[in-house]
Amino acid sequence: MNTLFPIFLKLEELHTLVVGGGNVGLEKLEAIFRNSPKAKVTLVSPEIREEIKALVAHYNLNLIQEKYHISHLEGIDLVTAGTDSKEVNRQVRDDCKTKKILVNIADTPDLCDFYLSSVVVKDDLKIAISTNGKSPTFAKRFREILEEIIPESLQETLNNLQAIRNKLKGDFQSKVQKLNEITKVMQE
Repeated sequence: MNTLFPIFLKLEELHTLVVGGGNVGLEKLEAIFRNSPKAKVTLVSPEIREEIKALVAHYNLNLIQEKYHISHLEGIDLVTAGTDSKEVNRQVRDDCKTKKILVNIADTPDLCDFYLSSVVVKDDLKIAISTNGKSPTFAKRFREILEEIIPESLQETLNNLQAIRNKLKGDFQSKVQKLNEITKVMQE
């Protein structure tokens, strides 16, 4: 049973640390900035790919080209690590635990406080997909299926529902009941 609690974070209000400047670090940065283009991110690694360096021109990204040290956690709210060293990854996790910072260690579910999901984005609709760490590949394929079947006109529907919601009168329960009636057609 998947007991993970889904959550959407406002990364533009947090400071994220990425440890690792290789392929995994690039993948994490691309996921962060695709979902939160205004996120504040620091990346630390003794070696940093050129593709990562190029991201500095477009995003709020600070690069520190040196080995990870616990001092890099100062002022950090969230961490993801994906170095090619299991020892460094474990140290990052242990340091985060000491400082009570949530951490994701790439490809090591047992060391993670959270997993990065596969995400479907259609304008204002965002759907996160989790396999409880069992198969990121399946989550990616399922995301591709959902992207194909969700209609492009969905944003218009969301805008109309927001307009209706803003005009509804009454208490919270009556508003929810009315919106449930309106959206029931989606099941048919």
